[in-house]
Amino acid sequence: MPYKPMSPATFDLFADAEPEQERRREPIGEQSFVLRGFALPWLDRLLPALETVLADAPLRQMVTPGGFTMSAAMSSCGTWGWTTDRSGYRYTRHDPQTGRPWPAMPEVFFELAQAAAREAGFAGFVPDACLINRYVPGAKMSLHQDKDEACLAAPIVSVSLGLPAMFLFGGFERSDKSQRVPLLHGDIVVWGGVDRLRYHGVLPIKGGQHPRLGEQRINFTFRTAK
Repeated sequence: MPYKPMSPATFDLFADAEPEQERRREPIGEQSFVLRGFALPWLDRLLPALETVLADAPLRQMVTPGGFTMSAAMSSCGTWGWTTDRSGYRYTRHDPQTGRPWPAMPEVFFELAQAAAREAGFAGFVPDACLINRYVPGAKMSLHQDKDEACLAAPIVSVSLGLPAMFLFGGFERSDKSQRVPLLHGDIVVWGGVDRLRYHGVLPIKGGQHPRLGEQRINFTFRTAK
């Protein structure tokens, strides 16, 4: 399915209350956890802030160094934003599409990232980059490591909103067997420490309609880039 840019009115900010989901911390590795439903209490602040960011730095489908167009559309906020093109992967201070600095990270983003990291045992997390991905049905993310960051001591905090996803959490080689971890709206995955460089990815998103975000999954990952 081709990517269609989102307008600021994409999210239904006045939809019915989120369905109840049991809040629990589910281990998936030695220093890796799924925080079930952790983001749900933050949504009334989170979604308006996300819309503001995307209005300033629109989502776009980037091209990998190998010349492949990514099926997930991307943007960033914070001091640093992650980009990819035929010249390579890198963090930049400016959005190459607009020429402007990446939008500042909203306070609610920063607070949520720190709270989730603390819940997973990583106190003192100070993210300076937030990568935002939009998946429509059929979009996926191949197995990869997050290793472009200068600070690998800091964890990755990954927030899932909208349609369900099947998260792949593998080993330290691409060929290692991966766990399949279902992620629902409001779940957060945190991994770091001995698990920081595990391969991970997302299977193709299945069709569906989320009552608040529609036919899409929004994911954002917080990192300490520099």
